Amino acid sequence: MRAADSAPEGAARRGSEAWSLTGVINRLRRVLRSSVRQEFPWESLPMAQVEVLQRLAEEPGIGVSGLASRQRLAVNTVSNLVQQMVLSGLVERLTRPGDRRSVSLTLTGRGAEVLTAWQAANDRRLGQALQRLPESSQQAIENALPALAALAALLESDDQAQDGREAPGTAP
Repeated sequence: MRAADSAPEGAARRGSEAWSLTGVINRLRRVLRSSVRQEFPWESLPMAQVEVLQRLAEEPGIGVSGLASRQRLAVNTVSNLVQQMVLSGLVERLTRPGDRRSVSLTLTGRGAEVLTAWQAANDRRLGQALQRLPESSQQAIENALPALAALAALLESDDQAQDGREAPGTAP
């Protein structure tokens, strides 16, 4: 914020910048999702299932309640998603040793292939679009990536603190 900005004006500007960032992120997600559907017309995987596949790739062996917590969804919603994905051959549900009421979720080979193809399609689409931007815009996007990654990590950390849980892969 510039020194000449008053506190209310600066806060209002920062608020509108946050909305602008949210709008751009939402638009990018929507366009990428649509692009993947054009490249792979057979691909009818709902975004909720794509996000489950992504989470399971990051945290193999997570349970249904842990997955629900991470995705900020109701346990019964995640349970239904997982059931659909098990029936589709994308996810495997294994009973945890020593606790038959608890399950571990992992990607199947097919689930990993579908996720890899989905990510490759997004990478291709983004890569093609980035190449058509002026060099200065490409550089600005590249320079913004570390700050955007830090923002994502901060927001995830805030969510974990609210939930009273540790970040994935860390011990209490």
